[in-house]
Amino acid sequence: MNPRAPAADPPAAGERALLRARRSWYVYDWANSAYVTTTQTVLLAPYLTVLARRAACGPVTEGCTRTLSVLGVQVAPGSLALYTTTLATLLAALLLPLVGALADRTRRRHRLLGALAWPGAAAATAMVALGGDRWELGVLLTLVATTSLVSSSVVNDALLCDVAAPAERDAVSSRGWAAGYLAGFLLLALNLALVSSPGALGLDEEGAVRVSLASAGLWWGVFTLVPVLGLRRLPARAVAPAAGGRGALAPLRQLVRTLRGLRRYPQALRFLLAYLVFNDGIQTVVAAASVYGQEELGFSSAQLITTVLLVQGVAFGGALAFGRLARRFGAQRTVLAGLGLWIVVVLAAFAVPRGAFGTWLALAVLIGLVLGGTQALARSMFSRLVPVGAEAEYFGLYQAGERGTSWLGTLVFGLVAQLTGSYRPALVALLAFFVVGAGLLARVDTAAGARDAGQV
Repeated sequence: MNPRAPAADPPAAGERALLRARRSWYVYDWANSAYVTTTQTVLLAPYLTVLARRAACGPVTEGCTRTLSVLGVQVAPGSLALYTTTLATLLAALLLPLVGALADRTRRRHRLLGALAWPGAAAATAMVALGGDRWELGVLLTLVATTSLVSSSVVNDALLCDVAAPAERDAVSSRGWAAGYLAGFLLLALNLALVSSPGALGLDEEGAVRVSLASAGLWWGVFTLVPVLGLRRLPARAVAPAAGGRGALAPLRQLVRTLRGLRRYPQALRFLLAYLVFNDGIQTVVAAASVYGQEELGFSSAQLITTVLLVQGVAFGGALAFGRLARRFGAQRTVLAGLGLWIVVVLAAFAVPRGAFGTWLALAVLIGLVLGGTQALARSMFSRLVPVGAEAEYFGLYQAGERGTSWLGTLVFGLVAQLTGSYRPALVALLAFFVVGAGLLARVDTAAGARDAGQV
């Protein structure tokens, strides 16, 4: 040993490494949120509706009431995007518990994060090929991208437990969501400029939409490199011998054991049920907002992008603010207050007159305040209720349960819209998800759940 060499400070060095890994973890929210904002929230549903109408009606779509035949089922073109979301969520629900079981058997989860994320980024980038009446390609790419997104999110959520102690997770989760909203804001601002003035690059409006879709996929794929490389600094996880044994079916056997053991964690189960209900309402509002704005209120693509751009900008501060409120009032009370504001959002959106863009923008500010905060705190709350060593499995159930039930919101919205010919009553039907979800959440004892899970 060199006597002149300074003594190492392992605790300080370990803390610095953890902080660097945490900053890398934030970047996956930054990476995928740009896709969620530009593609899922703003451009894809209206554009897929345009392609579907063109396929059903031909070049002249004004006043056309024809339907599409999808596997022998007649579907209104205006509901195709919502039904596609429904199918994608059901497919994801079947896969996610197995993804979680696999992630808990993986010593280095960041590698699995990349393996699950990049196929979705490739599918999102390939949306540049949409056009004409190729709605089938749009549906296929949406299914691949959505399944990849939610599968990688399971791993990313579990990594929260690796980069933050239980007491830090509200703040860390909120910062991750805030980073995502900032990324969504930046890319969407660029895409707003492109869609508003497509001729500057020699494109028509549809070409600008396709390029914007591709940019979201490229953003997702490139920035995923940061957590995949940066999280290498985390020490390899100690993986206990799995109860499911070895072999290709081991994750499935482990999942069965986990499901049987859920009764030992009643608070986690109660929270999961509450989350499935109220998040279904949130996801449906987000998924249907662009279609509602275009079809019911008559807004253009540029106006819809402006709206979501405003939501993203406000949501960046809103997510951080909810994290601070959680430190003062607790995450549970803060989320309950957020659900009350979501009820106000739905009622206000129902009352917005057609063409009232200023009123719509005021509503967008309120959405931005509550959107990221409720979801970020829900993630951190659940992380304190899951048993140590099985985080990914439980987050797999978290995401799978969400996907397994969130089809109900989009299905209800699409069916009511098709039956009534209006999106306004469809929107009102979503109030039940927020009211019931808040009632269930109020019954969760988070302190008892954390003790049961060993997260204290």
